[in-house]
Amino acid sequence: MLMTREYDIIEFIKTKGELSSKEIFDGISLPVSYATLKRILTNLISKNFIEIKGRGKGTKYLISPMYELIQPIDVQKYYEKEIDEREIKQEFNFQIITDVLNNHSVFTASELMKLKELQKKYTKNISHLTENEYRKELERLAIDLSWKSSQIEGNTYSLLETERLLKEKETAAGKTKEEAIMLLNHKDALDFIIANPNYLNPISISKIEDIHSILIKELNIDRNLRKRRVGISGTNYRPLDNEFQISEALNMTCELINSKENIFEKTLLALTLISYIQPFMDGNKRTARIVSNAILISENHCPLSFRTVDSVDYKKTMLLFYEQNNISNFKRMFIDQFEFAVNTYF
Repeated sequence: MLMTREYDIIEFIKTKGELSSKEIFDGISLPVSYATLKRILTNLISKNFIEIKGRGKGTKYLISPMYELIQPIDVQKYYEKEIDEREIKQEFNFQIITDVLNNHSVFTASELMKLKELQKKYTKNISHLTENEYRKELERLAIDLSWKSSQIEGNTYSLLETERLLKEKETAAGKTKEEAIMLLNHKDALDFIIANPNYLNPISISKIEDIHSILIKELNIDRNLRKRRVGISGTNYRPLDNEFQISEALNMTCELINSKENIFEKTLLALTLISYIQPFMDGNKRTARIVSNAILISENHCPLSFRTVDSVDYKKTMLLFYEQNNISNFKRMFIDQFEFAVNTYF
């Protein structure tokens, strides 16, 4: 979270606009030296909260276009307000794709350094595994992912019941047929990705539709991009309801992901934006989780199981992105889950 003095500086710049460091120092009442203020400003730049304009004595500090996207937000405090009391962005924001994400990275240099170090550890770990050992670990992760991804969608199978179903095709007593199908479809989608690791490289609408089709097979869910309105429980955010705009937003997302060089950024963008667009009548978050893992697998990166994510927390962080276009908590969850996967599997 932001320290009080960092928050005060940001709020001061937001109120006053472009300012020199001297103007900030003279205009804000903080018990710090000028040198300390300069260090704080440098730190805020490294976090992408503010940016500079000009050079030398003409340098001005201003709020980064990324600030709204990545500023720390206390989720628990945010949801103390009921749904109709929260001030939110009700409409889909195309500019988050075209102006902000297209021109900036969602990760800071230190965050990318951590992720790259974890990836190095993963690469070293799998180098010591035989092909059979690697496949067994991948299967273990696939079971965990199938279970957690389905649980987030309301599936009541336990992890042990999921393992029996996916390994032995043994359904659990007292569960619906649809719950079993959802889990089996997850495994089928993951098997497809593993067998065709480069299928989503580059990513496209038709390939996302293919993954969605595997995930909703025999579940009485419409295939292909939706042509009518859809609502999301727990929020007043309204996804696009025009099929042409839905297609446009998803195509823009594919172009954005394909234009990025960093694999972690590609993955996080797929995970959040596919869910944000809600291109299908149902199965959007499931599709986003499988597609994001396909991106990781295509570049020999460690996939995510999301096993330790609380389902309610996952939904809250996702709704926060819908309502405020803020990715800070979801990004932290992503980094934590990548670290968990590297340290738990393989």
